[in-house]
Amino acid sequence: MIKFNLKTILFSTALAVISSFYACKPNQIIAKKVAKEFKTSEMLKKYQVGFALYDLEGKEMIFQKDADKYFTPASNTKLFTLYAGLKIAPDSIPSLRYIEKGDSLIFWGTGDPSLLHTAVKGTKAIEFLRNTNKKLFFANGRYTGNFFGNGWSWDDYNDYYQPEISELPLFDNVVLVTAKQAGEMNISPKHFNSCFVADSNSKATKFSVQREFLNNRFHYPFAKTTANYEQQIPFKTATTLTLTLLSDTLNKDLQLVDYAMPKEAKTIYSSKSDDVFKQLMLPSDNFVAEQLLLTYADKLGLELSTSKVIAAIQEKYLTVLPDKPKWVDGSGLSRGNLFTPRSLIKLLELIYDEVNDQQRLFAMMPAGGKSGTLRNAYPKTDTPFVYAKTGTLGGVHNQSGYILTKKGKLLLYSFMNNNYVQPTAEIRKEMVRVVTAIHERF
Repeated sequence: MIKFNLKTILFSTALAVISSFYACKPNQIIAKKVAKEFKTSEMLKKYQVGFALYDLEGKEMIFQKDADKYFTPASNTKLFTLYAGLKIAPDSIPSLRYIEKGDSLIFWGTGDPSLLHTAVKGTKAIEFLRNTNKKLFFANGRYTGNFFGNGWSWDDYNDYYQPEISELPLFDNVVLVTAKQAGEMNISPKHFNSCFVADSNSKATKFSVQREFLNNRFHYPFAKTTANYEQQIPFKTATTLTLTLLSDTLNKDLQLVDYAMPKEAKTIYSSKSDDVFKQLMLPSDNFVAEQLLLTYADKLGLELSTSKVIAAIQEKYLTVLPDKPKWVDGSGLSRGNLFTPRSLIKLLELIYDEVNDQQRLFAMMPAGGKSGTLRNAYPKTDTPFVYAKTGTLGGVHNQSGYILTKKGKLLLYSFMNNNYVQPTAEIRKEMVRVVTAIHERF
């Protein structure tokens, strides 16, 4: 028979309580100090701010400020696009679907952004089409959406960051104008050379190209290009243009055919997923983000529809988020997107667990002072301490990602700033100050 000593029991209970208290005390200290940062910041009182800080190892939310409120995420939306890709296309991105019938090869687009992409340079599907001895037929009609995403600003049509969406994109869906030396003007693809027109009425003193809204007619002033000039201008997509560009690239004849894609259609993959995900995240490539959603639809057996694939992703993978997101595009160009900071924290945790390799994950993320959109935001250090996705629109500037503290803790954070009138540089500076303080003190 076991006899219990009352003093021993009381001592053990007290020790357990004290141990429990001190186990959570570090996070309580962090919470108080972070709360003080927000309370004493005059800048952060001037607009809408949402913030959440989470201890990944302890699975504990450390501090929240309006973390349950909805904010415009801008390019923080790409975290959703990344997570969907990790689940749906973890290895390679589908590039073309095809069947062979006699002496003919019929192919369909998947929305693959890497096809002849400036940075990713996906060429396997192109080489496949170039090397076949069969007649080539392109079957269009898989993409059912508009050339712009839900809620995009129409007057950004000429800006590099808003190419149109299409089922078989080529060359980033942009025309590239470059000049190594002042006065030069090189145009790529060369097909567009005849589409450029000098504007005799322009009084512009600086060289810049402006496309007409509804067609591929590009105007430029008589002002000369400067040395090392570069401009990307989205072109107006059309099936006939796709056929022409692809035919020029392959140096082969192509024909258009009306043919529904059968279930047994085979798949060609052009690029490794990680290569495309890095292009999505580091320079925050909107074109890649939008087109990736279409490739996910292809993988899931859906029609190439942004709204339908987003609905499927939310139902299949995102029901664990604390607040249902309003998610309408892949890039964050739309102000129709609305997420809460605490949902972004949960998403960051899901991404971390899905990758299950911190080095691989951080290689995809902008690193403070080192790479991507955070390269110039934080001071350069031997080892970056913040890896995060930025997001910027007019009056919107956010960061959501991972902080490595000096004491070795890994914290997840979502810092969302909306509806400010100050220069974005001031908002960024205050965010960097707070995030750096968290890194330094804990």
